[in-house]
Amino acid sequence: MKRGIVWIVALWVFTSGGLSLADGGAVARIGSSGEFLELSHQADGRTVVDLLPLHRAGDVRYFSAGVGLEERIAEYPPFSVKMVFTAGGKPFLSGVAVTIQPAKGGAGLTIPQEQVEGPWLFVDLAPGIYDVTATHRDSKQGLKGIKVEAGKQKTIHLRWAEDRGIAGTLPIE
Repeated sequence: MKRGIVWIVALWVFTSGGLSLADGGAVARIGSSGEFLELSHQADGRTVVDLLPLHRAGDVRYFSAGVGLEERIAEYPPFSVKMVFTAGGKPFLSGVAVTIQPAKGGAGLTIPQEQVEGPWLFVDLAPGIYDVTATHRDSKQGLKGIKVEAGKQKTIHLRWAEDRGIAGTLPIE
């Protein structure tokens, strides 16, 4: 019975984001300069602030996160799109170049792989319909007709069948 109650409480905390900074949770806020996200979390009884680069391309802001426990449990600003990159059954993949193009034409957004340091990419797109192409090493994934709505976050999962490793080779059998 006690074990069931513990699981219910754990599930509630996980699904509701019920951790606060005082409880060891993490909160990310856009810094006063607008150039960084300030990720505040508890470590050894003190508040630690890590800085995540906040990039801009025209009017669009974006940042990459998801490395380490603090980043995975953090509460982030409500950017309209969250992309999650995985490969080979692994939960995380970084170094993905991304191109976002409005479906009706117009100026697109290209995010270089060097700016995607984690498996999550948050992009603050205006409402509309977009086509997304993501490239990891020599392999592309694409999604068309992604609808971005005002006040909502759209989560997109891009998965590669295999991870070719650092050297880009397949395992020897």
